[in-house]
Amino acid sequence: MVGSAARSPQAAGVRRGAKVAAARLPVARVAVDVSLPHLDRPFDYLVPEPLDSDAVPGVRVRVRFAGRLVGGFLLQRAEASEHQGRLAFLERVLSPEPVLTAETFGLARAVADRYGGTLADVLRLAIPPRHATVESAPRDDRPRPRPGAPEPGPWTRYPAGQSFLAALAGRRAPRAAWSARPGPDWPDEIARAAATAAAAGTGTVIVVPDVRDLDLVDAALAGVLGPGQHVSLAAGLGPAERYRRWLAAARGQVRVVAGTRSAMFAPVAELGLVVIWDDGDDLHAEPRAPYPHAREVLALRAHRGRAAALFGGFARTAEVTQLVASGWAAALGPDRATLRQSAPRITAAGGDAELARDEAARSARMPGLALRTAREALARGPVLFQVPRRGYVVAVSCERCGARARCARCGGPVSVPGAQAAALCGWCGQAAGPRCPRCGQPGLRAVIIGAGRTAEELGRAFPAAVVRTSGGAEVIAHVGRDPAVIVATPGAEPRAEAGYAAAVLLDGWALLGRASLRAAEEALRRWLNAAALVRPGPDGGSVVVVADAAVPAVQALVRWDPVTHAERELSERNELRFPPAVRLASLTGPQDAVRDVLSAAGLPAGADVLGPVPADGGGEAGGDTVRMLVRADRRSGTALATALRDAQAARSARKDAGVVRLQLDPPELL
Repeated sequence: MVGSAARSPQAAGVRRGAKVAAARLPVARVAVDVSLPHLDRPFDYLVPEPLDSDAVPGVRVRVRFAGRLVGGFLLQRAEASEHQGRLAFLERVLSPEPVLTAETFGLARAVADRYGGTLADVLRLAIPPRHATVESAPRDDRPRPRPGAPEPGPWTRYPAGQSFLAALAGRRAPRAAWSARPGPDWPDEIARAAATAAAAGTGTVIVVPDVRDLDLVDAALAGVLGPGQHVSLAAGLGPAERYRRWLAAARGQVRVVAGTRSAMFAPVAELGLVVIWDDGDDLHAEPRAPYPHAREVLALRAHRGRAAALFGGFARTAEVTQLVASGWAAALGPDRATLRQSAPRITAAGGDAELARDEAARSARMPGLALRTAREALARGPVLFQVPRRGYVVAVSCERCGARARCARCGGPVSVPGAQAAALCGWCGQAAGPRCPRCGQPGLRAVIIGAGRTAEELGRAFPAAVVRTSGGAEVIAHVGRDPAVIVATPGAEPRAEAGYAAAVLLDGWALLGRASLRAAEEALRRWLNAAALVRPGPDGGSVVVVADAAVPAVQALVRWDPVTHAERELSERNELRFPPAVRLASLTGPQDAVRDVLSAAGLPAGADVLGPVPADGGGEAGGDTVRMLVRADRRSGTALATALRDAQAARSARKDAGVVRLQLDPPELL
C-alpha cells in the first residue's frame, strides 16, 4: 500500500524467514483484483529473489491481501516504497507472460475514471482468463510480411473515400463518421481500410455487434489481407481458442483484430485505426460494471494513441453526430447520386386513414400496398418481413373494453405463446382468468402480434410461398435466390444471396412508441439495416414501411437521410439537456443509500439531480429501491464521475448498508 514517505525494502524488513527480497528494484506495485472502490489503487509488495526474473511489468501474480490469496497484475518495479509498515512478499508469479501492456493499463484506468468504476472491474473485461496450456504451447515468432496496400475498391464510390485511405496510408490519423452506402459492401470497405493501415505498419481493432457481422468481416479480412494476418475474437470460440488468438495479438504476431464487444480492449501493437460498425446497437453496451460502451472506449483509444477512427453504419447516432459537431470527426458518406443508384425505392404506408379504408390491412395488419408489393416481388426473389417482436401474440386485451390483460396473481403481462395455447402470464406462468377484471366480460383480442403469428398470417396470404422465421434462438444466416417469405425480428434478418426483391417493415408504431429517449433513432436504425439488404431501386428493389409518413424518422428512411435525422435529434437533446449533450449518471439502490451518495458527493457546479423514481421492480414489489439521475455539462463529466466514485468509496470504507449501482451515460433512461 502506498503511504506518504519513501522507505527502503531494508527498512521495511527485507528478510523474513527464508524469503529475501531481490537486490535490484525489490518493490513491486500490484493492481490487486479487488473491486471495492476504496481499495482502487496499487499496493506495494516485495519481490522474492527466486521470482526476480519472472516478475516483470504486466505479468499475473498472486498476493496475500486482507488475509487471503488474490490475483493481480504487476504494474512496475521500484527501488523503494512509500508505505510506512512492513511489506508482504509476492506469493508467486502465475505466468511469465506479460499480458497487461502499458497501453491497456492506461486505457483501463481512463475507462474506469470516465465511468466512475474501478480498475479491477475494467481489467476483468480487458484481459481474458489465463489458459496455461495455450501459454506453454510452442510460439511462432517468425516475422510476418507486411501486406501490400490494397486497391480502394468500393471506397471509390465515396467522394472522400480515397482521401481517407490516403490519410491512413500516411499515418495521419483521420477520424470519420461513416454513413455506409446501402448494400453488401461494408465488410469489404472495413477490410480495405484495415489493410491500408497494415500496409503502413500500424494495427487495427474492429468491433461489430454480433457473430453474424463478425463472420462477414472475418471473411472480408481474409480475402483482402490474406491468411495469417488477422484474428477474430468471439465468445463462441471457447476459452482456449479465444485465449490463443488474444495472445497472438498481444505477442505482436498479428496486427488486425476483429471481434464483438470485448475486442474493444484487444492488445494491438502500434494501433493506427479503430473501427466500430453500427454503434447504435445495444450489444455494444457492456452489461457488467462499470458498463462501458464500445464506441466510447474506441474513441478514448483513438484519442490517447493518436490513431485513426472509422465509426460507421447505415444509420447515425446522436453520439457520433456530437463527435462531428465538436470537430473530432468528419462526415464521410456517398453523394446523393450514388445513394439513388444503391438504395431501394422506399414507400411509407399504413396511416390511420388507409387502415380504415382497407379491409385487408385490418385483417392482416398491413395495407394493401404492402401486400401488393410483396406479391409482385415474390416473382423475382425472396421477400423480407421485419416484425419488431418475437413470439406469437405478445400482448392481449379485453375484447369489449380494451383494457390490457394482466395476471390476477402477480400483475404481469399476459401473452399467448402459440396458436392453440392458452393465455399465460409472462412472469409467473399462471393461466389468465376467463373474465376481464375491469368489465367482467369474457373474451380476449390480440394487441401486439409477434413473428410467429405474423408467419401464420403470411402463410395464408401467400399459400404458394415458403415461409421461414428468423429470430430468437433460431436465426437464419443466409437465404438463396428462390422466392420465399422471410419473417425476421430486427437484427436477425438473413442476408439474401442476390438481395431481397422487397421488404415490408411492419408495426412501425411499436418501434416509434417505445418509452425511450432513443425510440425514433432506434426505429430508423433497424429500418435502414433491413432496407440495406434489399436490391437497389434500379434493379427493382422496393421497401414498404408500415408507419405514419409524417413522422420524421419515416421521412428520413424514405429519403435515406440518417444524417439530417441525427442532427435533428442532437439539436433537440441539446435544448432539453439530454445525452449526449450532457453527461448523465444513474444511481439505483435503496433510497437512503442513494441519497447518502448524493449528499456526500461534491457534485460539479451546474449539476442537477432528478428523482427519485421507483426503479425496475420498485414500488410495492421492490420496497424502497429507487433511481436518481444527475446530469452535468460535458466539460464536467470527469468531475461528475470522480465525485460519485469518491462518495461510493467512502461508503465502501465505512461498510455502509445498501448497494448503490452507479452507471454513467446509461443507454436507456427508463
